Amino acid sequence: MELKEKIIRKIEQLKPQIIESMKKFISINSVNPRTGGPGEKEIAIWLENLIKNWNFDKIQRYDAPDEAVPYGYRPNIIAEYKGIEGKRTIWIITHMDKVPAGDLKLWKNDPFTPVEKDGKIFGRGAEDNGSSLIASLYGVKAVMELGIRPKDNIGIILVSDEETGSEYGIKYLVKQKIFSKNDLFIVPDSGEPDGSFIEIAEKSIMWLKITTEGKQAHASRPDIAKNAHRYGMKFAIYLDNYLHKKYNAENDIFDFPKSSFEPTKKLPNVENINTIPGTDITYFDCRVLPDYNIEDIFNEIVEIAKHFSKENNVKVHIEKVQFEQAAPPTDKNSEIVLKLVEAIKNTRNIEPKIGGIGGGTCAAILRKENFPAVVWATIDGTAHQPNEYVKIDNLISDTIVYAYLISKS
Repeated sequence: MELKEKIIRKIEQLKPQIIESMKKFISINSVNPRTGGPGEKEIAIWLENLIKNWNFDKIQRYDAPDEAVPYGYRPNIIAEYKGIEGKRTIWIITHMDKVPAGDLKLWKNDPFTPVEKDGKIFGRGAEDNGSSLIASLYGVKAVMELGIRPKDNIGIILVSDEETGSEYGIKYLVKQKIFSKNDLFIVPDSGEPDGSFIEIAEKSIMWLKITTEGKQAHASRPDIAKNAHRYGMKFAIYLDNYLHKKYNAENDIFDFPKSSFEPTKKLPNVENINTIPGTDITYFDCRVLPDYNIEDIFNEIVEIAKHFSKENNVKVHIEKVQFEQAAPPTDKNSEIVLKLVEAIKNTRNIEPKIGGIGGGTCAAILRKENFPAVVWATIDGTAHQPNEYVKIDNLISDTIVYAYLISKS
């Protein structure tokens, strides 16, 4: 029997376990603590217990100290399956943290109660990043149960804190110097519904907090007030138009070929209608083409804010929230790209296309350290949305791809 058929048969046997584990992942609230959640402790304990009796040669925890959670740390799990030669490691990196559920009225079911319906499993974290986490784990398990030892070491990394900058996740692990210069990296955290897209490049990320200070007063006395809400909106609209007009380059390697500058989060200012607010706070999420230096853009925004403040007799402060200059893309002819292309073609009978995305993943951090990293998964794009789901067929198909890639490594 050919390797592909052996893998497909084994994963079909593992399918009930895969589905059960997917549901369990959803059921544990691991929302990032910096967005109001409990963090990853509980889900890390479950995952360690899940894989402790598998045939991994080494399972190790790297806990990043963090006072944002009562237990004081953010867990990261590394599980290694040694290769015959073991001269390098192919790492597959997924994340345990989730984003908040958002408006519960938009969900058909409780976000943390998994629902299987119409060939899909619904729940927060199903697509981002549970499906890839489960698929990569069971891809390794299938190879183990088939008695296959690949040439290269295989490393599974389950990180914390991906959703708010990765300071306590992949960035923390990079500082521990556990990676070697010859290692290869797969980050299953973006893709297309047919599994045909391999990401090798990401845009720079610039999250900004914009605070406008005016003067609070009764709403009937605008003559003695300085409405921070009004001037905050004016500045945001001006900045929005200015940035889009000036930084208008296009690069067709990316799914959205332009830079984006989006006003997003808005904080409450006053509790009652009849008060003119003296402070107003809004945020921008900017995804900038690598052609531009975001430090230069930030400095320009600061100067614009100074001019606006002086002209309107208010104070506008600009702060960095998340700030990541894009690293050079992974070479489309690098070994990890070619390995993934081969695995997808041989198991899915499709020709992958290679390009870039605007979203930020752990791969961008690895590329900054000159590690070759690719991003791939089969997803419908429901991440961060109400009624997030994963198709069971995609979950199983991705598991097959990982198992095949590992076996051929």
